[in-house]
Order: sequence, then C-alpha cells, then structure tokens
Amino acid sequence: MSRADMEKRGWDQCDFVYVIGDAYVDHSSFGHAIISRHLEAHGYKVGIISQPDWKSDESIAVLGEPRLAFLVSSGNMDSMVNHYTVNKKRRASDSYSPGGAAGKRPDHAAVVYSNLIRRTFKETPIILGGIEASLRRLAHYDYWSDQVKRSILLDSGADLISYGMGEHSILEIAEALDSGMDVRDLTYVPGTVYRTKEGTDVYNARVLPSYEEIMRDKRKYAESFMIQYENTDPYTAQVLVERYPGKVLIVQNPPSMPLRAQEMDDVYSYPYAGCAHPSYAAAGGVPAIREVKFSLTSCRGCFGGCHFCALTFHQGRIVQVRSHESILAEAERMTRDRDFKGYIHDVGGPTANFRHPSCAKQEAHGVCAKKQCLFPKPCENLNASHKDYVNLLRKLRKLPNVKKVFVRSGIRFDYVMTDSDDTFLRELCEHHISGQLRVAPEHVSNAVLRAMGKPEHGVYQSFLRRYGRVNGKTGKAQYAVPYLMSSHPGSTLKEAVELAEYVRDLGYMPEQVQDFYPTPGTISTCMYHTGFDPRTMKPVYVPKSPREKAMQRALIQYRKPENYELVKEALHRAGRTDLIGFGEKCLIPPRKIGKGRSGGSAKDWEGNGRRVPKRVSVEQDRGPERPVKNRSGNGRGKSVRKQGRKGNRK
Repeated sequence: MSRADMEKRGWDQCDFVYVIGDAYVDHSSFGHAIISRHLEAHGYKVGIISQPDWKSDESIAVLGEPRLAFLVSSGNMDSMVNHYTVNKKRRASDSYSPGGAAGKRPDHAAVVYSNLIRRTFKETPIILGGIEASLRRLAHYDYWSDQVKRSILLDSGADLISYGMGEHSILEIAEALDSGMDVRDLTYVPGTVYRTKEGTDVYNARVLPSYEEIMRDKRKYAESFMIQYENTDPYTAQVLVERYPGKVLIVQNPPSMPLRAQEMDDVYSYPYAGCAHPSYAAAGGVPAIREVKFSLTSCRGCFGGCHFCALTFHQGRIVQVRSHESILAEAERMTRDRDFKGYIHDVGGPTANFRHPSCAKQEAHGVCAKKQCLFPKPCENLNASHKDYVNLLRKLRKLPNVKKVFVRSGIRFDYVMTDSDDTFLRELCEHHISGQLRVAPEHVSNAVLRAMGKPEHGVYQSFLRRYGRVNGKTGKAQYAVPYLMSSHPGSTLKEAVELAEYVRDLGYMPEQVQDFYPTPGTISTCMYHTGFDPRTMKPVYVPKSPREKAMQRALIQYRKPENYELVKEALHRAGRTDLIGFGEKCLIPPRKIGKGRSGGSAKDWEGNGRRVPKRVSVEQDRGPERPVKNRSGNGRGKSVRKQGRKGNRK
C-alpha cells in the first residue's frame, strides 16, 4: 500500500497497481482481494491504492507507474448505490470505508479514477473491473441522472473491461501484457469489452441497436437489453457490437468460462489475512468485514433469475461450487482466529441452497437462452437435490470449537418445494436458524410476481405450510419472515393494497421495506426505464412518481402514525375506502386526532366521547409487536431488511 511496503519486499516497481474505491480488506468476500491474490499466486507484483483523493493527481502516483497496467474498481458495490438511497438521498455512512465514514470515494468512482490516472500516466494500460464496470459495460440506463449513459469504457478512457468474475480474464490479460503485446491487440479475451473503429474485422458478431437508436427509442432499448440478457452464457453467447457516433464500436466478447471446482478451491485457498488493513485500526476498522469475516462462500452464480437482480449479468446462471475439503479447511482456519466465538455466520452465496448446476446439460451446453430454470414453473430437468449441501452442513457442525452454523444468505423456497425430501428443511430448522427463517416472496400479487420473475404466491403459501409442519416437529418457536418489495414495475396501487391486506392478516408490521431500486443490468430496470417488459415487449405499468412510491411503501407499513395521510390517500385513489374504518379488516380509522396519532380502536377516536391517554403511544395501544400465529399454525416474526444483502442483490 506504500513505497515503504515495496522497499520491504525489495520491489522497484509493481507489475499492477490496483486502484479501489473500498478500504483495503484482504478477505475473499472482497473482489479486490481475490484478484490481487490471484495475480500474486501467478507471480505478479500488485500494489493497492485504496480510496485515493480524486482531487489530487499525486494520490494516484504514490506507488509509481506499474510495469503492466493499472487495475480500477469502484469497490464491492456500485458507487452510486453505495452513496444514495432509492429516494436519491445521500447515505450518512459507508460500510466499506474506515470507520464507516461517508465521502471517501466519488460518484461514478471507476470513471473518476480512470480519468485521474490518464491525466498522469498517458500511455499506461487501464483495465476496469468490479461490479460497477461489469454492469455498465454497454450503454445502460442510469437511475440517478435519469439518462441512458454510454459504455463506461468511453467515459473512463480505459482500455479494457474485465467483466463478471474476473479470475480467468485478468490472468489472460496479464500474461498477454507480460509477453509484450499491446493492450490494443487484446481483442480476443473472453469476459472482456474493448473499443475499436468501424471497418475493423469483428467475427461472428451480433450488432445491437446503436447508442443513438436506444437513446431516442425506448422499445429499441428494451430489444437491445434482451439480446444482451440472452447472451450471458459462456457456451452460447455471441460477440456483441454496439455502435456510437464517430464510427466508434464497443465490442463485448462472450463471458469467461465458469470456474471448475478445483479452480474455485485454489482461489479460496490463497493466504488472505482475513481482515482489514491494520492502518484502519485507529478509525475503528471497516464495518463491512464484520458480517462476512466468519462466513463461508460455498457457491457462485444463480439460476434463480429474479428480474430485479443483476447476478445473471455479473456472475451468470451456472452455479459453481467449492469442494467440501476446501470449505472445511477454511472453516478450521477460521476457528483458530482469536475473535472466533464458535459461530459460523453463513454458508452460502447468492442463494445458499444452490450447490450444483440446475441440470446436467449445463456442464456441456450451458443454460437455456430463452428458458428459466425456476420461472414460471420449475423445469422438468431441474435437479433439486439438497443432499450435497446437507452433507456439507453436517461436516461443518462436527468441527471442533464450532457451536452453531447459520444459513443467512437466503434460500429459494420454490427450489425447496421441488425437492420432495424433507431432510434439508428439517435440518435447517433444527440446526441452522435461530428464531427466524428469512425468505423472499417479495409480493403477493401474481401479476407483480410475474414481472419480478418470481413464483406464484400459492407456492410461498405451500412452503409456509410445509415449513410449519416440519418446524413443528422440532418443538422450536421459529418463524418464517418474508422480505417484501414495494413499487416494482407492474405494481399499481391496487396490487400495493393487496400486499397491505396480506401484511394485515399476518398480524405484524415489517420494520423495513425494500423499495425497488433501478440499478444497471436487470430486467426490472429495463422495465422501469422503458415501460416495456423486454421478454414480451408488452407495456408494463411503472410507478415512478415519488408520491406514488411513497404511498406504496406506506401501505405495507400502514400502522405507522406518520404514514396515515399517505395510506388514506392511497386507499382513496385505489377505490378501497372500504379499508378505512373501525372494522376488523380495516387498515386505518376514518380520522386521526392529535399530533402524530393514528391507529387504536373506535372508542379511541374523536367523536366517541373518549380521548387517547397522553402517555400511551399508538404501538402500545395496539399491543406489542411480536410474532403471532396465523390460521394455518405458521408463525412469522419481524424482518430487518439489510442494505445490499449478500449476492449483489442491490
């Protein structure tokens, strides 16, 4: 991280200088740690410049000019998601910075860092990587500016993008540069995007609608997006070409091949320190490491296909796994850490219970371009066995000094329902949750669920009955807690009210609700921008106004006093004034009295001869918020929706 570090190692020059928007954390949950250790393992010298002062040219030169290239990543999150809430308000903290301090990186960090490098080092190759560059590799809708932006390659001035999970592509790039090749000649590497001019031979390419076309025609944007979506599989993808003014071409090569199990084992066996750099100790460390320090990554990729998730564009749909031996070896090292208290916080990935490709044919032919594994119904070729995952969890539980192994990265309940064997669900209830099982139905309206790429609500209801039956045999009071999302494309106020009625019948109010956040690289964001479902090219309703989005969110939390007016307005607009009153099924009473008061029974409201006692809050008046039993005997508890939960669901 400094010249002093280089001198201690006897280095005169780094092969690569890696500029990152995060604090430097040497843990395998951080992309910069994996790529730098991967290069190191193959003999390359890597220096890290973490969170440079983007207003100072000197900050980018502290390690000198690298021999081969600068690598640039904005960090583990898109810098705009990192900085702004869905309401475009600035976040007060940054879990990926020392002490959680905000403001340590610029907006659109990958672009800013690359421009900073180019001002100082005119000819040195610049390679972009990480989630921000990966999802912005071609023209994309940018929610924060409400514009269609060009490929990040053009705005950054970089030479190449290594997109997706970059172990294969970065090593091939490194070997080519080390052999003396010019970066402009690296046009053949899978998992990369490069810039060229019209007239250059690009073989077997599919030409996308041009940047100018998708700027002026939203239908063309949706068509282009769907072509990209159908070309995310390394076995079947074509080379894609996007035209820009000035006869500029942006060329996307097919994705890199997925890592084999041995390659995954190698990547996770590198000598990671497992913690943040010690220079951050005075600031209180880096908050982001706390959640993952004692977690185990068992898989990559996801065939779930949720439309609001960018995993298809980044990690792909082919699940890649580590061997049991590799995971157990990491767990054993973990137990020797002085901070380890006996609890493994998670064993999973984007989806915890995916431990193999969805079907056998993927290993030779890849995934289906126009067919999903789980949506709208599970494919008849789906392998839904949980035996491997169950065996892995059993081995981890038996390790010395391990008290409990949690599964927190989320399970696909529809995938569980496809497996007729109760063993996994039983052992999950007995050993791997504590009080709550978090699952993600997201909504209850089948129309909205179709837009989300999620199973029908009846599948979730069937899962709850099965979970209640299996969990009941354990004798434990453990509740299934649903993650819910408001304002997704396809959700009108009618569907939002339907979701509010479901929450009412649950008997508790979610503490937090996930508003749909339009981030690059998702089908849902394409719907949000264009108003078309790119799968069918049919129009789809999109709630865009801040007022309606606030109403949809407030309906899910209708019991909050501050939401009263929003809920009342929403019910009037939806024609559901039958839910305003004192009946058992009503969401809110007809009037509220006093500052900030809503809720309570009919006798607590103005006009009935009784006032609400001054010191009794609304929540106290309604009774404590605690899990309750529903009619089928399945309890549910509170949910706390984490910001950006594991698997880059942002």
